[in-house]
Amino acid sequence: MPRYVWSHQTRFKFFHTHPPAAGQAICCRFLTHCNEAGIKLPEKGPFSLKYDTNIPRASGLAGSSAIVCAAFNCLLDYFEVRERISIQDRPGIILAAEEDLNIVAGLQDRVAQVYGGLVYMDFGEQHMKQSGRGRYTPLDAALLPQLLVVVANSPSDSGKVHSDVRERWKRGDPAVHQGMAAIAALAEEGRRELERRDLEALGRSMDANFELRRQIFGDKVIGKANLKMVEVARHHGGSAKLCGSGGAVVV
Repeated sequence: MPRYVWSHQTRFKFFHTHPPAAGQAICCRFLTHCNEAGIKLPEKGPFSLKYDTNIPRASGLAGSSAIVCAAFNCLLDYFEVRERISIQDRPGIILAAEEDLNIVAGLQDRVAQVYGGLVYMDFGEQHMKQSGRGRYTPLDAALLPQLLVVVANSPSDSGKVHSDVRERWKRGDPAVHQGMAAIAALAEEGRRELERRDLEALGRSMDANFELRRQIFGDKVIGKANLKMVEVARHHGGSAKLCGSGGAVVV
């Protein structure tokens, strides 16, 4: 269990954290943000962070970011600064800590965890360039139909899935850019379908989302287990899409 000692003179000292752990990474990012934002932290004694999780590993269910987000919430409350760090900034701080650990990811999972419930996210290019974050709109979770999450027995490596697509995006790969634009348009349409309670249309959008991801990543990366879960769901009259990078589907 990592132990963290804090004072204004020494800041954080870390013990038994080699290689760097999630707790160490988020502590450093928390302190950096407070320094840059001019947030003075109160004197506090030593503390320890211990975490456990029941999120299936490597299932595309944001298990790694959930641990970092939970640790960040502990820091907000322990140092009594929850009201001084805006909710819009928190996903970026959490993502930066994960990137320090060489975890390849994006903002989406962290936004959902920070805001909680059902959130519509708009990552328009112009706004992202100006502010470094998207536009986040909480929605009423009661709009959602009854959903099932199906998890595969064999986990996948979400980092490997993300890394290739990210490099292709940076190279300007037309297939990736066009596919991502189409997925963004589906998200906007999905919001409208939820708000007007058109669940049949929502199901079609879920299926279309999966097919777009399939075109971008290819069946080899999507994996046999993920393809099989979607196939079974559709065989029984359901619509299905990946929850994240693979390992689980929502039906």
